[in-house]
Formats: sequence, structure tokens, C-alpha cells
Amino acid sequence: MGKKQIPDPPYLKKYGVPFYSVAWVPQHLLKSRQIQTADESSDADHNSAPETEAEHEPKTAGMHDGNCLVFAGGGGEGRSGIPNTVLLAHFDVASNSLSDQPVCKLGTDSELPYRMALHPNGDGLICAMETPKHCRWFDWDQNNSSETHKLSLKFSEKVLTQLKDVGQQLALAFNNDGTALAAGGEDGSVRVFKWPSMEIILNESNAHSTVKDLHFSSDGKLLVSLGSGGPCRVWDVSSSIVLASLSNENREIFSSCRFSQINDGTQVLYIAAMADKGGCILTWNTQTWERMSSKYIIRDAISAFNVSADGKFLACGTPSGDIVIVNSTKMQIQTMIKRAHLGIVTALAFSPDSRALASVSMDSSARITVIEEKKKNGGMSMWIAVFIILLAVAAYFLKIEGILK
Repeated sequence: MGKKQIPDPPYLKKYGVPFYSVAWVPQHLLKSRQIQTADESSDADHNSAPETEAEHEPKTAGMHDGNCLVFAGGGGEGRSGIPNTVLLAHFDVASNSLSDQPVCKLGTDSELPYRMALHPNGDGLICAMETPKHCRWFDWDQNNSSETHKLSLKFSEKVLTQLKDVGQQLALAFNNDGTALAAGGEDGSVRVFKWPSMEIILNESNAHSTVKDLHFSSDGKLLVSLGSGGPCRVWDVSSSIVLASLSNENREIFSSCRFSQINDGTQVLYIAAMADKGGCILTWNTQTWERMSSKYIIRDAISAFNVSADGKFLACGTPSGDIVIVNSTKMQIQTMIKRAHLGIVTALAFSPDSRALASVSMDSSARITVIEEKKKNGGMSMWIAVFIILLAVAAYFLKIEGILK
């Protein structure tokens, strides 16, 4: 008899599409949808006969807990039979499970969505298509006539002319207040646009040989861009001036970059890189632009990287499918999940509350890892146990000496 196949855990699902991007839907968008649905349900109650308890199911089924994610990927323009799609799935916190089926699935025909950025205020999302090489905008579909009232996506009438014929974009990012959009191209170009006017405010055609990643500082004043070879550059967005060029002085290969903050509120810049020993995280001071530290993390390369909104955790994904969560205070590994995916980890995204990590892979899997705080009293408990043992030993010898009866 063959081996019995072990089912995947509820927090790991395969949706039949190789994934390249993942993001959490903004909480306020889901809450506004719930309020709208509740109002509609209330109106319906006044205009219809009483429902039975079984009929009175929440019409926002699958999203009432306010945790929804967007995934993007596909098989490309060939005849692989694998569709290209942007889809939504629900994550239930109580049961620690992803929905078995997508809440919404929007096919993009022959266009492969590669990189993605959600507008922080819920305006919609932008996808950089790998085939053909342009960017497309998607709107949230707030169709009130839908009986299921599912949050969904639709193709937008908005055409991003400024990103129409500029080649493949490998990195996209909005600043925190959604007033600026940055795009990094396969040709090494870095562009920043005002949003939603798409007025260009930074345009550097030779920033890098190829752009791998970019990210805004928390106040939106700085943009960091990272390329294939050469230095990592920090831009003053308003003046388009390069404030710093951060070199790979130890011949590391840079792969990802993120602004964040440490415990005292100081802003730092993290860069994930490949060094001689393996994957490491480099930290830079954003005032002096001096390298503060270099921490070896894992023997494998780092294929995906992100930082939690509260700055407490760093996450790394590897080509082998491993996931590593690092405590930023001590720069020590908090959680290591070997073979979390069967293929290369392509993207990571922390939940808005920094308590969960979404990861996706080329093996068509999506996974949610809940982050558990390490107990701080473990060391104290050990010392208490040692103290009790010492007391017992002392009492034993005192009894032998006749001091204790």
C-alpha cells in the first residue's frame, strides 16, 4: 500500500496559480464594506418578512473578520493551461485558516501580473504585467446588487499612460499616505509620480542596471532603490537628488531594501543581501548613512524580504521554500520554518497589526504564519528553579550537621 497523503494544514492553500505578489487588503476598506452591508441588511429587514435563523447568515460571509489578502500570478502567455489572475482570499484568525476557494478571482487573459502595490487608502491596486510589459490599474468592485456582497476586483477604465510603453517594471510602491507612486524598471529606471495625477516628480533613466526593489521612508520624503550590481541609492523625493550611495563594501549581493524604525523610534534602513556565508541583513543609520551592523541569518540566499509595520520583525524567504522571522531588537531568529513552501518564496507581507505573515511561492501555495510573542519570563523561571534546588541542598546539609532537626 502506498503512503497515505497528509493533508495540508488549514493555513496553507494552493490556488492553482504560481504567485509573485501578495498584500493584505486595507482594514478600513473591509470595515466600510461591512458597515455598508449591515445598513443594507437593516433596510432589507424593514422591507421583507422575518427570516429564519438559518437564512440570517452574514452576507459578508468569508470577510466578516476583516482579514482579506490579494494574490497575483499565473503561467504567462504560453499554452501552459495555467491562468493569469489576481485573486482574493479570506483568512480566519480564530481557526488560523485560509479560505479553501478564493473570495474573488479576476482572470487577466494573456497578461501575467508580476509585481503589485495596493493603494493604502483603498483606491485600488496597480499590477506590473510581465506580458505585455506595462502597468494596469484595478478598482475595488463595490457592487451593491450582489447577493453575496463579496469584495471583488474589476478592470479599471483608468489608463496609466505614463507607464504604458516604458518596459517591464520590477518594483512598485506607494508612500504611506498614498500621494506618490514609485516604479523601478528592468532597464534600470526609477520614476516617482504624484498620485493620482501621475505628474512625474523624479525621473532617472540610469539609476541602476536593473531595479530589484524600492521603498519609501515613513514620512515619504526619501526613496531607496536597489539594483542588480552597483550601490543602493537613497533619493530625496522632492529634489530628485541622491542623498547617499550605499556600497556593497564586502562584496555582498543586495536583493531587497526596507526603511523601518528601531525601539527608540530611530529610522534605519535594512538591506537583505547574499554574502560569502549566506543570506544576511545589513542595517544603515539614516542620519549618517553609515553601516551599523551586518547580521548573518541563513545559509541560503534571501529571495523575499519584508519588515513588519511596528518594526519588531523582519521576514526572509528563501529559494528552498524556508521562512525565517527575525526579532529586530536582538537580530535573532524568532521562528524558522523549513520547507514552508515546496518552491522558491517569491513575496512576503506582514498583516497591518504585525501579528501574521503571508508568504507565496512559485509552487502555487499561499501560507499564513501567525507570529507568537516569546515569553519573557522563561529565564526568570529557570533561576527560580535553581534557587529552590540550592535551598533544598542547603537544608539537606544543615540537617546532616544537626543544625536542623
